[in-house]
Amino acid sequence: MNELVKGDKIAEKIYQVRGVQVMLDSDLADLYGVQAKRLNEQVKRNVDRFPEEFRFQLTKEESENLRSQSVTSSQVSQNAMPEGERLRSQIATLETDRRGQHRKYLPYAFTEQGVAMLSAVLRSETAVRVSIQIMQAFVGMRRFIQNNAELFTRIGSLELRQLQTEKKVDQVLDAIGTQEPEPKQGVFFNGQIFDAYRFVNDLLRKAKKSIILIDNYVDDTVLDQLAKRRKGVSATIFTKTISKQLALDLKKHNEQYPPISIHTLKDSHDRFLLIDHDVYHIGASLKDLGKKWFAFSKMDQAGLKVIDKIRSHWPNEEDG
Repeated sequence: MNELVKGDKIAEKIYQVRGVQVMLDSDLADLYGVQAKRLNEQVKRNVDRFPEEFRFQLTKEESENLRSQSVTSSQVSQNAMPEGERLRSQIATLETDRRGQHRKYLPYAFTEQGVAMLSAVLRSETAVRVSIQIMQAFVGMRRFIQNNAELFTRIGSLELRQLQTEKKVDQVLDAIGTQEPEPKQGVFFNGQIFDAYRFVNDLLRKAKKSIILIDNYVDDTVLDQLAKRRKGVSATIFTKTISKQLALDLKKHNEQYPPISIHTLKDSHDRFLLIDHDVYHIGASLKDLGKKWFAFSKMDQAGLKVIDKIRSHWPNEEDG
């Protein structure tokens, strides 16, 4: 694929759904040069790699809203076209609408992490190159929103009149005034070792009461990272097995630094980092950060289930 898709063509396919930026399966399939059916089949074969923070199915209402936005945008842009081009565009829109009528399922939306995971699932050079372009478009979209925050604030002020109480208004204004909101999701690529370690270390330093790491691959470098936490913050690791070397490293660590406890947990495949009451899904073991592509996401309701599950496994009789 000698000529890749232009960034603005990708950006116009990024939507805001449920508070996050997403792309639809049909648009992604078009960019990757595959059928939407094949794309979703590959995802289903690797469904454990696509939690709800990576991919979710739109509701009927969400799908109709996006369809309405696309039609309105198309109509506005057509007004500036020459008559011949406008006619061709209308024909293309009608053909697209006909295809949409025969779709047997509601569209799936992929977040930025889901796009990163798609390149690994589709396993083609084109998928990797296009995924990089798409994620660059996601980054560009976020920068655009940040750079034009004042304009959006002015537009949003018209909607503030609909709020019922002054307290709600204050909450909205506080949210707008936050210059650097904590990222809820993102992707690190191979070579971004320092950036990835700095991000995780910032999370560890943020903890006020406790840190819980669920990771099947732990070594002494992870103990070093946890040693950077605040004074008085407890640290607990759940891992698949506790080797003799890890047990020895832990013993030496605990003789010098605030102690870390380690327990066995054989039920988890993915990695999770619990900072107080916040739960992060981490796509790589802490000891391997930045060595390969990985995504992270801050979980919402699903994170509460992780907290409940980990409580049921604590402590384990086999713990070291």
